[in-house]
Amino acid sequence: MDFTEVERSCGYTFKDKRLLERALTLSSYDNDFNNESLECLGDSLLGFIVAEKYYLQGLNEGEITLKKQEYLSDDALRAVSERLGLHLALLHDKGDNRNKKAIPSAYEALTAAIYLDGGIKAAKEFANATLSPAPHAFNYVGAVQEFLQGNGEPLPKYVQKDIGTPRKPVQRVTVYLRGKEFCAEDISGALAKRKAAKLAYEFLTGSSD
Repeated sequence: MDFTEVERSCGYTFKDKRLLERALTLSSYDNDFNNESLECLGDSLLGFIVAEKYYLQGLNEGEITLKKQEYLSDDALRAVSERLGLHLALLHDKGDNRNKKAIPSAYEALTAAIYLDGGIKAAKEFANATLSPAPHAFNYVGAVQEFLQGNGEPLPKYVQKDIGTPRKPVQRVTVYLRGKEFCAEDISGALAKRKAAKLAYEFLTGSSD
């Protein structure tokens, strides 16, 4: 199997071509030789790579968690996989064309394959060169502010409260607007604020996912 084009787009040449082949093989194509275990390893590796990068930049826990969500969501990894052409190189059964997880998982598996073939330095270089935030990520906090300003209304008020414990951190953020409250909780204030703003935006626009 020739995956030269994948190596070219990824900027990495495998010593063990079978690792690359395995990273791009779905279980529907081969039940024994497939990328499921590589996908699991790659998921953990990417979490570490992104967390380490932003830890070294001085970000706090909540900010690092946000970065991991932005860069490692299925939407983000799907876009990167398609940009690299991984979706075109996947080996799968002819009837297996509705597996939405397959394309983002291919990137995770490929990262793991690069790590096993060339070590952590090669995996980091690959991830840092190719990862990008999810396309069209919606900024609910900014959208709420713009909506209210556009209607000549007062800006919303956000109140954050620590309701967790040292073992289980939980932040609650409540946004107040138009006499109503929209509350959300998460591990960090930034994540909780985004969730609360999403609820407020859906109220203002009458929309929901």
